Amino acid sequence: MNKLITILLLILTPSLINAAPNGRTLFEKNCSACHGTNGQGGVGIPISLPSFIDSVSDNYLRKTIRYGRPGRVMPSFNNLSDNEILSVVQYMRTWTGNKGKTYSKKRIKGNSKAGKKLFNQYCVACHNTGGTGGVGTGVTFSRPRDAAIIAPSLNNPGFLSSVEDSFIKETLMNGRAGTPMMSYRAHGLSEKDINNLVKYIRDFEGGPYPYEDYDNESAILKVESPYGLEETVNNVKDAIIGKNFKIIRTQELNKGLVKEGTENKQQIIIYFCNFNFLYKALAIDPRVGMFLPCRVTIVQEKGKVTIMTTNPLKLADIFNNNELTEACKEMYEIYSELLEEASM
Repeated sequence: MNKLITILLLILTPSLINAAPNGRTLFEKNCSACHGTNGQGGVGIPISLPSFIDSVSDNYLRKTIRYGRPGRVMPSFNNLSDNEILSVVQYMRTWTGNKGKTYSKKRIKGNSKAGKKLFNQYCVACHNTGGTGGVGTGVTFSRPRDAAIIAPSLNNPGFLSSVEDSFIKETLMNGRAGTPMMSYRAHGLSEKDINNLVKYIRDFEGGPYPYEDYDNESAILKVESPYGLEETVNNVKDAIIGKNFKIIRTQELNKGLVKEGTENKQQIIIYFCNFNFLYKALAIDPRVGMFLPCRVTIVQEKGKVTIMTTNPLKLADIFNNNELTEACKEMYEIYSELLEEASM
């Protein structure tokens, strides 16, 4: 009997090991594109700084991964299980080899009105009025910025759902080495002042937050044209030029994907751009290149002609970027008007 149990353990152990989530693999797959392979930063902020990783609780890290930061680039990772998120956190701990801190969940009492005055005096230069965060969206790659690390949004519901008051207080008391965040205790503020600041920051919770959810938007905008293919293509071109966009090229949709001369002449794609809009959008977030230059596809099938474009509002939901959402809304209006004018 004992031999049988031993044999079963030898057979099952490798499969159990393989079934356990690998924190490093999960981090590299889900986090490294923004935070770097070892958390050193890139598009996103550096998270392997000892002054950060050794000061945060496992609870804060788990909730941050789960909730993300709506409107600030960091998505919510609802695709990961609780065990997978725990594995990612455990891997992050290997960067310094230290355990995370544990913070009291007790709310800190203070005077929010006094805290607001202190916040406006000491904090708005980095965290902006109302705690909306540093200029930008958190993206720190290929864009100008005033500081090496963009200050986080303190009024963000993802942040406020993840952080304990006592952690905010400790950060204010001690600052964060390697970032512009200074120690406000060393800067002359009393513990009472810092408690007031914590209370003001906590009072952002439940307040208005500029984030629009486009999860239910269709990925494609399309209308049926009452005209033939050639006339519809010409109508689309006229509408594009009427919107002060420049046509880059017109070609068959599957050109380059099939043998030359066998392209489908009933599927046409028109590329166009407004370079002022392009530069403005790229300055907000380089990921805007996913839908630029602009494209409209016209397809004739079974006697019907359909005009289609990518829905920029669906991209806004993917981008998770309040600034870029405004550009996506502008592009949505342009696309919608183009489709309407071309099919009138």
